[in-house]
Amino acid sequence: MNPNPLLGVFFHWLGGLSSASFYVPYKRIRLWSWEIFWLTGGIFSWVLAPWIGAFIGSKDLINVLANTPTHTLLICYLCGAGWGFGGLTFGLTMRYLGLSLGMAVALGLTTVIGTLGPPIFQGTFGEVVAKHGSEYTFIGIAVVVVGIIIVALAGGAKEKQLANVSGDANIPDHGEFDLKKGILIAIFSGVMSSFFSFGLAAGDPIREATAAAGTGPLWVGLPVLCVVLAGGFTTNFVWCLYLILKNKSAGEWGGKTAAVSDIKTPLLANYALAALGGTLWYFQFFFYTMGESQMGKFGFSSWTLHMASIILFSTLWGFALKEWKGTASRTQFLVWLGIGTLIISTVIIGIGNMLAA
Repeated sequence: MNPNPLLGVFFHWLGGLSSASFYVPYKRIRLWSWEIFWLTGGIFSWVLAPWIGAFIGSKDLINVLANTPTHTLLICYLCGAGWGFGGLTFGLTMRYLGLSLGMAVALGLTTVIGTLGPPIFQGTFGEVVAKHGSEYTFIGIAVVVVGIIIVALAGGAKEKQLANVSGDANIPDHGEFDLKKGILIAIFSGVMSSFFSFGLAAGDPIREATAAAGTGPLWVGLPVLCVVLAGGFTTNFVWCLYLILKNKSAGEWGGKTAAVSDIKTPLLANYALAALGGTLWYFQFFFYTMGESQMGKFGFSSWTLHMASIILFSTLWGFALKEWKGTASRTQFLVWLGIGTLIISTVIIGIGNMLAA
């Protein structure tokens, strides 16, 4: 099957929509601590959904992974674990830098390093640059970073305006803003979050073995996700376990609540919402692997498309949930400018991939 970059962009948009949507079910979970619903949903995100998806979509999964060189499995796993650290420290970035600066630094680094890092480390960067259409792809990457900065600036303005309306002074200027600490954490978060891209790139031998076993091009990346997400599960499991022991919140899985109240925990609904949210989270990378398979010679640009799509649809969800209601017209113009910039970036990258196909 010949690569189809436009189809690849569409798959990446589906992945971005899935990623942007997964937290919506989580918001409806009641009387569960963060660590309880995060780990419950994570079991679906990082364990159940990847293996079910790989068993259904690929052939001879167990033998493929069993015959994969140990160092390949280890690199994929460790990259996933590193990505987990990046995700866990992203919240601290927002805490010490605020939304605008924190997003610009952390997500900007994640986008650039996750896109350009793998071909540089694999020694193929020069070959990529020399290919026809590469200039469009690199321009598209730069436009994504600009779009991230614009959306981040709009988000920072929104937080300040809504805080002023509500009288909440808990914004970076008056709260825990710490430039030095925040920048260091943002760099750590941005770099570590990009490790997922490195893990996917390191899984090329798994893709080749999966293809040799008879799996179609759209699905060859699914077994790689099993290994990379196992690393991410490990990091998140350890942190959630620490919080569960610290907060003594394990009883919440059975309906126990910390507060003395007649309100019962809606356990069935909570588990269903956690399963839905966790599965939606997984689908971002399910569609990512499909999109990557269609990007042809510039498959490394998939990470940029992935990040752009997540930010794009997350921002649109914010409008749907009325999170931008009450903000100034200038702020709303700024966020729509950012959205438009991200859409244009995906078109530019798509053109570059079509020229290289």
